[in-house]
Order: sequence, then C-alpha cells, then structure tokens
Amino acid sequence: MKHPSSRKFFAYWDEKRGFARAPDRSEIEPGPVRELLGDIFVLGYDKPAGFPFRVAGTRVCAMFGRDLKSESFPQLFGAAGRSDIEEMVTVVSEELLVAVAGVTAHTETGDKAHLEMMLLPFAARAHTPISLTGLLASMTPVIGRLGPLEMTSFRYLAHQPQRFAPRILRKLQAARGLMVYEGLS
Repeated sequence: MKHPSSRKFFAYWDEKRGFARAPDRSEIEPGPVRELLGDIFVLGYDKPAGFPFRVAGTRVCAMFGRDLKSESFPQLFGAAGRSDIEEMVTVVSEELLVAVAGVTAHTETGDKAHLEMMLLPFAARAHTPISLTGLLASMTPVIGRLGPLEMTSFRYLAHQPQRFAPRILRKLQAARGLMVYEGLS
C-alpha cells in the first residue's frame, strides 16, 4: 500500500477484525476514520445488480462528478477491465482476502490521474446481504472528472497468521504412565 489513507484504513480494519478473518460490518465505526470517509465506499455483493455502491464518500463521488449510490462498481472501469474487477470483488467477498490495486484514468482535461484502490471484506452474517468496503484515493490531485478507470496492477494480501487466544493447560493423570492435557479457555 502506497497511499497513507490506504495504510490507515487497513490498520483500522485489521484492528477491528481481531482474531477473525474479517470484521463484522457493524464493528466499523466512522469516528476513528473520519478524515478518510470521503475516500471510502461500501459495495453490495450482488453480481446481477453489478455490485452496486451502497455508500460512496464525497471525494470518490466528486472524482466522477456524480453521486455513485446504487451505480454499478465495475461500470466505472473500461469495458476491457470489467471482468477483472468483477473477479476481484468476488475473491475479496468469498475468500475474505484484501485486494490492493493501482488504477489510472484520464480526466476530462486530458491529464492522467493515478489512484490506489483497496477492497476489504466484511464477515458474512446469516440473513444479511454480503457486502465489502473499499477506498479509492488519488496519488496526485485530480482536476476535472475522471473517465473510465483502468487497473494497472493488483495483488491480494495473504491471510494473516491466525491469532490464537492463550490457553491454560491442566495436566490430568488418567492412568499410570499416561498423561492427559485438558485445554481450558
């Protein structure tokens, strides 16, 4: 991750997940990441609907010159890259992996903008739709609206080693020469 906003949002997400592979959506509060909210978005994991934006930060909407709520996330990308972004959203949501991508786009003034995109999963809960969060931050100032995005690089972050809560072991002597260790929480 190159952008400071990506690093900060990932650190907050990582702290909230604790011992789990991903945090519950309700655990992510806006207060601790207040200065990043303009770059953050939430997507619904609904392929037939085109992975719609449920929420999009003001800076993300401003880069495209419109409110993105309910719009299809892959439609922000050029036609050639849409299947790749759909695959990335699927991997993040189903495999609970974090994805980080370098993205470029041309502005309406013809300048090339460089951005960093990060997708973070939420833990799935019964009877609630699957969703994921993300961040889209510009590496350089963006003047004018962005055209179609193009992914230039990406990677998935491997699962962090699972953290185990410390266990208290109690030794029980079951029979002569046989020891049983009972694990207690």
